[in-house]
Amino acid sequence: MGFKVSKEDKKETYVILPAYNEATRIKPVIEEIAEKGYNMIIVNDGSSDNTLEVIKETKEKYPDKIHIYSHIINRGVGVAMQTGFDAVLKYNPKYIVNMDSDGQHDANDLENVLEPLITGRAQAVIGVRPLKDMPLSRNIANAIMNLLTRIFYKVDVSDSQTGFRAITIDALKKININARGYLISSEFIREVNDNKIPFEEVQIKTIYTPETQAKGTNVTVAFKILIQMIKHQF
Repeated sequence: MGFKVSKEDKKETYVILPAYNEATRIKPVIEEIAEKGYNMIIVNDGSSDNTLEVIKETKEKYPDKIHIYSHIINRGVGVAMQTGFDAVLKYNPKYIVNMDSDGQHDANDLENVLEPLITGRAQAVIGVRPLKDMPLSRNIANAIMNLLTRIFYKVDVSDSQTGFRAITIDALKKININARGYLISSEFIREVNDNKIPFEEVQIKTIYTPETQAKGTNVTVAFKILIQMIKHQF
């Protein structure tokens, strides 16, 4: 038997889901998380499709589990996460998880990323995707970003660009996120490291589809993040 999150700890856990044009993918993600008993903060990041309507319809089924925040215009995943982090403080949970809303993460992995927090081994967790399953372009970009994270932020991790992470409320109050786009992944790691927050890496499953492969950090995005990292040094 693996680790199981208790009903009490599920009530004390909020999952933050930034969403941008995920109308065709987000409903099963929300439903699975809600069925497992977790709370959610969903940040609609100025979607131009009917993502917000889908979220609202699903909330009718789980009114106590889903809390919706929305940007009028698209501001980037970094700002969406900042909105989620600011919002979650109102509910004062014990544990906060960040997942992508496009279905690439397995909700069953919530148990795995929460275990180090609940058992007290760590105060932050980074979900590590299996490199063997990662498309080549994403694998190369991730290797580049891991190197840049080591150079600029002096911390060595296996998957710097993961979108699946977790943190305790006390640790969250110590960090300061300012990134607008995908730089948030490396910035989160920097903040955890700089504030000496104990963290663990946990293996997670990743579900790749044509849609999920089209998003995230590729080599072009990695170059843009490098420019942002350089700017942040001055």
